[in-house]
Amino acid sequence: MKNIGFIGLGIMGKPMAGHLIQGGYPVYLYSRSGVPDELTTLGGMACTTPTAVAEQADIIILMLPDTPDVEKVLFADNGVVQGLATAPARPRIIIDMSTISPIKTRDFVKQINQLGHDYADAPVSGGDIGAQNATLTIMVGATEPVFATIHPILSLMGKTITHIGEPGTGQTCKAANQIIAALTLEAVAEALVFVSKAGADPNKVRQALLGGFAASRILEVHGKRMIDHAFTPGFRIDLHMKDLGIALDCATELGVSLPGTALTQSLYNACIAQADSQLDSSAIVRVLEKLANHTVRSDVAPTYEA
Repeated sequence: MKNIGFIGLGIMGKPMAGHLIQGGYPVYLYSRSGVPDELTTLGGMACTTPTAVAEQADIIILMLPDTPDVEKVLFADNGVVQGLATAPARPRIIIDMSTISPIKTRDFVKQINQLGHDYADAPVSGGDIGAQNATLTIMVGATEPVFATIHPILSLMGKTITHIGEPGTGQTCKAANQIIAALTLEAVAEALVFVSKAGADPNKVRQALLGGFAASRILEVHGKRMIDHAFTPGFRIDLHMKDLGIALDCATELGVSLPGTALTQSLYNACIAQADSQLDSSAIVRVLEKLANHTVRSDVAPTYEA
């Protein structure tokens, strides 16, 4: 059984690493905020640097917030590449499950390949609930042999695992996912503010819509969060803002117009200006509430403090 390294143990990474440990794999762990006791109790092994993880692991998984974090963990002092160089010579596989730039991912693939190792990008969708329940959707960019090797490992963390294509295509797919998710969040928020200010019960409207063509997982889960003003993340606004920036940067390179994405990013920027960056991305409804001078939550007066 291959040794696995897991770097990045936040809201998503911690339960994902836990599933691998419970699946019987030896898992070497690193997080800049420290390895949670919960994972070492399960049998995970804490390491002091990414280099130490890479020295022990055959497959190294990254679950980090942003592109610069991935680059630092891979290539900086005490990074993964140093561990690849000092460990006994054997090909390793790096799986980046973060959501980062497809453009930079292609650069990372080239650099790791030149060192004699393989690289797969496998970003996920499903949020903290999917991570906890091992039901994530995983979008994989990898060669066919690498995908065949890592599929059993990914299957311990996700339910729907799709090989999109060559390395880098997973991140492109995830950018598309984030476009759809953001625009749907904004649409659900608009609809709930609209019906509430018109005097209809947003709970009953949501229930009705879930039985029709407007039904979606976002309406089901995040619509409820909006109505209840339950904005504990989940997936934070600042991270969704980052993801939309990635999509827009790639669109600029491709010469593609994404007007809805740009508008939604602007609304998230307004959320951040209101000090809501650490709230769940469903809190986009708060900006629309402010514009309407109305809250969808009937038992509280409008308030815009975090």
